[in-house]
Amino acid sequence: MLDLEDILTFAEVAESGGLTRAGERLGLSKSIISRRLSRLEDALGAQLLARTTRGVSLTEAGEAFLRHAETIQGEVEAAREAVSQGDEVRGRLRLSAPLSFGATHLGPVLADFALRHPKLEIQASYSDRYVDLIGERFDAAIRIGRLPDSSLIARRIAPIAIAVVASPDYLARHGTPETPQDLQRHDAVGQPDEVWRFGEGARALALRPRIRFQADSGQALLAAAVAGVGVAMLPTFLCGPAIASGELVALVRDHPIPEAGLYVVRPPPADHAPRKVRRLTEVLLEHFGGEPVWDACYEALRQAAP
Repeated sequence: MLDLEDILTFAEVAESGGLTRAGERLGLSKSIISRRLSRLEDALGAQLLARTTRGVSLTEAGEAFLRHAETIQGEVEAAREAVSQGDEVRGRLRLSAPLSFGATHLGPVLADFALRHPKLEIQASYSDRYVDLIGERFDAAIRIGRLPDSSLIARRIAPIAIAVVASPDYLARHGTPETPQDLQRHDAVGQPDEVWRFGEGARALALRPRIRFQADSGQALLAAAVAGVGVAMLPTFLCGPAIASGELVALVRDHPIPEAGLYVVRPPPADHAPRKVRRLTEVLLEHFGGEPVWDACYEALRQAAP
């Protein structure tokens, strides 16, 4: 018979990467943690963890069992929520977020969230890489753009406007593009294989810019555009301040760019979101719902227009 506490302890050790850290989180001694793991391995007849001088690593059997252990861990957490009183949020929230958005806007919001829920441990991973939410065992992710079809459950938080921009210095040297087609004659900064889209429906236009400067970081692309390397298509949460200050000029504004969105996505099921994810969503709506603060750059453009 498998013991529930042993299974939950194993999941915590696998997540923490070591017995000492798991013991701190669970409030248990290292010897108790070790005894529970040994009992679980004996019951399963398989070694789940390989002990090393640096901590522990999962064996092949451990990797297979961890998926089931985490499912049990999630069910236990959901059961506790169902009978708990009040609105307390506890446990651990593993969140993936884009590096560029996290650095400029998300960090203070998560700090506020942590202060509101002192019994919640937050692990935020900032990367512009598109992470495998389920495979990498995240509770939720912040995504920006137009979401592809998937089994993930998405909640839209705010619109994300996109702008084509270049520095005044670049435009002085290369001229100002007036139409989307003109952009193909200019140097561009962007991600590999990037496609720039304008309009919708019958008037939709997609073009591949001539990328001179490639990077997988929005901050790096912004810096290159401000430096005058080329034209860029960037979200206004990233380039808005530079537009407002005059470091960048918004181009081809008579040709609309399809709007993107800011989303919270999480694994299924659709009819039950963990309380910690629900509260995170509420905080994000509180901070970013309504007219996005980063689009203040458009007001600056309107005021500067003749």
